[in-house]
Parts: sequence; structure tokens; C-alpha cells
Amino acid sequence: MMSYLKRTWAEVDVDALEHNFRVIRETADPQAGIMCVIKADAYGHGAVYLAKLYERLGAAWFAVSNIEEALQLRENHIRLPILILGFTPAYLAEELAEHRISQAVFSEEYARELSEYAVRCGKKVQIHIKLDTGMSRIGFMYQQIGRDDASLEEIRRVCALPGLEAEGVFTHFALSDEGEDGAAPTQHQFSCFQHAVEECRKAGCGFRIVHCSNSGALLDHREAHLDCVRAGIVLYGLLPSDKTLAKPNLLPAMRIKSVVAQVKTVGPDTPVSYGGTFVTKQPTAVATVPIGYADGYSRSLSNRAFMTVRGKRAPVIGRVCMDQVMLDVSEIEGVASGDEVVVIGNGRDGALSFDEIARLMGTINYEAVCLVGKRVPRVYLRNGKEICASGVMLHSSFPSGSFS
Repeated sequence: MMSYLKRTWAEVDVDALEHNFRVIRETADPQAGIMCVIKADAYGHGAVYLAKLYERLGAAWFAVSNIEEALQLRENHIRLPILILGFTPAYLAEELAEHRISQAVFSEEYARELSEYAVRCGKKVQIHIKLDTGMSRIGFMYQQIGRDDASLEEIRRVCALPGLEAEGVFTHFALSDEGEDGAAPTQHQFSCFQHAVEECRKAGCGFRIVHCSNSGALLDHREAHLDCVRAGIVLYGLLPSDKTLAKPNLLPAMRIKSVVAQVKTVGPDTPVSYGGTFVTKQPTAVATVPIGYADGYSRSLSNRAFMTVRGKRAPVIGRVCMDQVMLDVSEIEGVASGDEVVVIGNGRDGALSFDEIARLMGTINYEAVCLVGKRVPRVYLRNGKEICASGVMLHSSFPSGSFS
């Protein structure tokens, strides 16, 4: 038995993760490396464990959001190149250089500041130029060839700054997962990107790594695979959108489980949970489950979702609390304290999947998996057997476990 408290936990299927990586490798151009996007704790699946797994499987790069995420990987002996996609304060140039972490650069002003700190500490920082070809987020503006050519001169100056080495250049597609609706805008972005890269190279920018494909483009825009594809949500077995034309055989890797804490029978006309938004119409067996919105089970699921107990559906009744949820188990025989509950399933077990949960919440699967809270242990399974756990709360009577 794994040494974690079975209150609420997330099971991560390592076999599914390996399957998904193989599907991505088969889908990507053979010449393109795979940059595994493991920001936000690998979309809630556990960045350290997954980074070690993907290193063994043949990943070329890792992408993260910030320097804290990058340093967590380095502290856990991850050796592959790491790219920070977002902002890092320039005064951390020395940390970037010492830990071999590449930094996205999105403006000349930021590049000059980063250069100044790099020179001051006698280091060289690897950078990837970020082009804004249509997201209107961060990046050198290049949404229209000709109109935005001033950005190309800025990039040329950045590539010549001391203390910086422009090893890569990239952009991000806004509609690559929108199927036919996104085809024309994605092609426009790609054309802008290709033109900008070509002109910058003519001006002396020696980019070694050119990348632009997110999960949507990985599936539907093979022409944009280039040197590297940035695989994100697809790593975890989820599609970036139900509009993608390609529907590979991905396996959702995570499901959330909990246990029944108490079962009680209440009479008719009994309000359940805060605000009395649910009132029983007849004698009702109410099971309380120790999971709530602090664990990532959204309050918006109140009176709308169900969980499975003993393989049968049990509706959520009343408002979801911070730490607890109530279920109607009147139609399920013999439910007792300690029974396992599948809170969110993997699409193969009869429970609501993350895709279905996201639809009920009015959001996307990305957000649903990222919401799974830090106090929820991640338990890794191979062949259905528990092999290790991270983020565990150990009981004093449990033997100390190791995480590897």
C-alpha cells in the first residue's frame, strides 16, 4: 500500500502517458523534435515525474512558464534544454545562464535589460525570439508582412546584443485547433512567421531552432512542424479542441478519486448544503465525500454533476463546499464509509471525464486539469499498480516512502 492518505487523490496512468507520447512521435514530422510543455505542474499531472519520464522516452526540450518551474526541474536533475515561455525578471540573468535555461525575449527593451545583467555577471543567456503573429499577447509584433517590418530591425539589434545568444525563434498560433475555421488564420500566421524568420536570418540572426506548432498545429498543420513541435494538452490524452480535424487515439491519463466519509438518511423536505439550493423530496441517503473547490472540484458543478460509487452514478446534491461534496446514493445499495468514489474519470470508466466536467463548468479541459489542487497527491500507476506518489501527506504510522 502506498504511504499516502486516501482522502482525495489523483491517479496518473503512466502507460497512458507513454502511449500518448508514442502517438505524438508518430504524428510529428520525423525531423521535428518534441518539446514537452510541462508548465503548470505538467497541466496538473506532476512536472517532475513526467519530465523524468519524457527524458527517457526521447523528448528534445521542455517548455515551462516561469523560472520557478524551470529551477524545479533542474533541482530534480532534469538535463534536457528548458525554455521559459513567459516573463523572467532580467536581474535573474545569471540564474538563467548558470542553469542552462533559455528565455523567451519579446521586446527590444526587455532584451537590452537582460543583456545588461548578463554582461554584468560575465555570462551568456540563451534566448528564443518570440514573434507575435496573431495572438496579440507578448512578442515582437509581426501580424502583417510589410506593415510590421520595423520589428525585424528590432530583432536584428537584439540578436547583436552582448551577453545574449539567439538560439531560437518561435510564435504561437491562436486558432490552429479550430479545424476548418482556423485554417486560413493559421496559414496567415505561419506565412508571417516564415517571412520574418527568413528576413532575420538574412540579417545575420543565426537561429538554430525554429518552432511554432502547438498541440492544434501538431495535429492539423504538418507543414508547420519545422524543427520542434510544442506538445501540450495532447501529452495528457486530451484534445485541444473538439474541432480539430485529426482525432488520434489519445488516452486521458488522470482521474480523480476520493472516498465516502459518511452516509446518513434524511427525510423529505430537508435542505442540503449552503443556501439550501437542493431540498429532498423523499427520504434520501446522503453520502459526504471529502473533496471540494479547494481541491479543484469547482463550485459551478453544484447540483449538476455526478460521481460514481460502486460503479453507479450518484448525483451531486447541494452546493459544493470548500472541502466536501454531498451525493445522493439512495439508488445504490450498501454504500458505506470508506467506499471509493470516482470523482472525475478517464472516459473509459463510466464517470464524468475532464472534457465533460469542463463543459459543465463552461470552460475547457486545460483549465479543468490545471485546477486540481496542490493538496491532492498524484499517485502514478503502471499496469494498474501504484508505483510512486508525489505531493503526499504521510501519516506518522506509515513508513517513509521514496519518490523516483
